Amino acid sequence: MAKHGGFTLVELITVVILLGILSVGVTSFITYGSRIFADSTATDQIISQSRFAIERMTREIRSALPNSVRTDSGSDYQCIEFIPIQASASYIDIPTFPETARNSATVFNPTPNVSGSGFTMLVYPLQPSDAYVDNSQSIAKAFAVNSVSPGPSDDTKVVRFQRTVLFLESSPSKRFYLVTGAVSYCFEGDGRLRRYSGYRWDNALQPGPSLMGTGVLMSEGIVNDLNDDPPIELTPSTLVNNAMVHLQPEYQLGSASLRYQHQVQVINVP
Repeated sequence: MAKHGGFTLVELITVVILLGILSVGVTSFITYGSRIFADSTATDQIISQSRFAIERMTREIRSALPNSVRTDSGSDYQCIEFIPIQASASYIDIPTFPETARNSATVFNPTPNVSGSGFTMLVYPLQPSDAYVDNSQSIAKAFAVNSVSPGPSDDTKVVRFQRTVLFLESSPSKRFYLVTGAVSYCFEGDGRLRRYSGYRWDNALQPGPSLMGTGVLMSEGIVNDLNDDPPIELTPSTLVNNAMVHLQPEYQLGSASLRYQHQVQVINVP
């Protein structure tokens, strides 16, 4: 009688067990690899967005109007506010107290070479209250500009104001600045950093996020305790040192964290 080949029950059970072990191992390997990839992607995304936010803040704060940087905090936010410079140069002649008030000034061509309206001209701001003004005063350090037009020579401009004005004092370096508004970066209680612009900025008191409209999301995943571990520290300028901003936000990276220790110096002087 011919023999018939086949598997015994023991062999069949052994094969099933081995296949089960192999499938569990392969599944675990794939799952673990996918988890590593997902975690790595999320980490890279947070690192990239945090680096972009810090670099953007650094670039803008560094070139801010001198003595316009200020900070404010509440129970669920901390904000830094400053005024970006649109153009600057030296002036030739401005109405300065106690001279007779005028509605125009003669300046050298600013850099970049701007024209038109919508600017505010500032001379010798020594503190935030010199910059954040409502333009209603007759004697001040900042006035709304009606127009910037070509001057008597190719290298000059005539700045015309909305009314007759007197600058409170002249700048030792005869420097003036043209600005159009303020910018705020706010670390908020939801772990996000937002940038605000286009809001009303002629206020002595620094506004909070609720008064500045809708902000642009810059980064998220920030875990600083805004009261005990604020992400911003400001060292105001002195007679010998420029203002220094210390940025120290901490980002959550899964089970780990990334903390920045970054300093930004405001390079402009009045």
